[in-house]
Amino acid sequence: MATMAEVARLAGVSIATVSHVLNGTRAVRPETRAIVLDAVRAADYTPNTVAQSLATARTTTIGLALSAISNPFLGELLAAVEAEAARQGYTLLVADPHEDPEYEATVLRRLHGRRVDGVLFAPSASPGPTLDFLAARGVPTVLVDRLIDPARDQVGTENVEAVAGLVAHLAGTGHERIALVAGQAGLRTTIERVEGYRLGLQRAGLAAAPGLLVDGHSAEEPARVAVHALLAAAHPPTAVITANNSMTIGAMQAFREAGVEVPRDMALAAFDDFPWADLFHPRLTVVAQPFAEIGREAVRLLLRRMADPSAAPVTTRLSPRFVHRESCGCEAS
Repeated sequence: MATMAEVARLAGVSIATVSHVLNGTRAVRPETRAIVLDAVRAADYTPNTVAQSLATARTTTIGLALSAISNPFLGELLAAVEAEAARQGYTLLVADPHEDPEYEATVLRRLHGRRVDGVLFAPSASPGPTLDFLAARGVPTVLVDRLIDPARDQVGTENVEAVAGLVAHLAGTGHERIALVAGQAGLRTTIERVEGYRLGLQRAGLAAAPGLLVDGHSAEEPARVAVHALLAAAHPPTAVITANNSMTIGAMQAFREAGVEVPRDMALAAFDDFPWADLFHPRLTVVAQPFAEIGREAVRLLLRRMADPSAAPVTTRLSPRFVHRESCGCEAS
């Protein structure tokens, strides 16, 4: 079995440096840390994590609280967080708060009880008690996806201009009645995407008709019901924007059930790309979030916070990418 001394010899550093890298007891230059971790892998060294945690009060584990883990679009985010955590020598503990503020608090308490060194989580519509709990116990925390407080470390996608851009694209092809199937009320992403929708309409000189903004609750079935209601209205839309990929599936179901063909009868554009969006007929025009980059940046921000609790908070907004296909009704690029 390899020893820490062998790792130090392979890396060309002192045993103390190896210990600092593995235990997080002192800041180590990123290039030195990378060399040490490469040596750990080369030597197949397995630290005694129980002994380490007793000696350092660290467990080299990170908690991730993310609702709807089964949602396909979150798979890339989860994989990126896990890969970056592993690369940095950390194990990931994952929990699903189910968008329930009360259960969210329970989940974060349980992660804290497992003595995680820090947590990443996508806050619910009412995360106050959970954030207060983490702050009171000094748990390093990074908010992911939903950016609610510049006084905290957080990373996510730019939402307002992204949705305004979808509206502009549809309006530019002649649509005047553009509907939005919005997400769960109260979520920061929902608030920002609705803001982007209204901004896009304003820029295009279009009226914000109340009946064209409907609640899809961020899920397939509510979105299916909401789109059926849009289609049954006296003045239905000619184009629909769905605010996440689960609601896109629900909208497509409603169109099929109503005999509405996209894009011949209805233009469709969506927030979130997903693996089979390019396989649908028609292929879906979407805004694609950079989930892999969000996941990696979230881990980097958390490690920075763990190393320096007094560091100034960082808010990182990453730009999504417009993917022009066919469901919007114009020729794909």
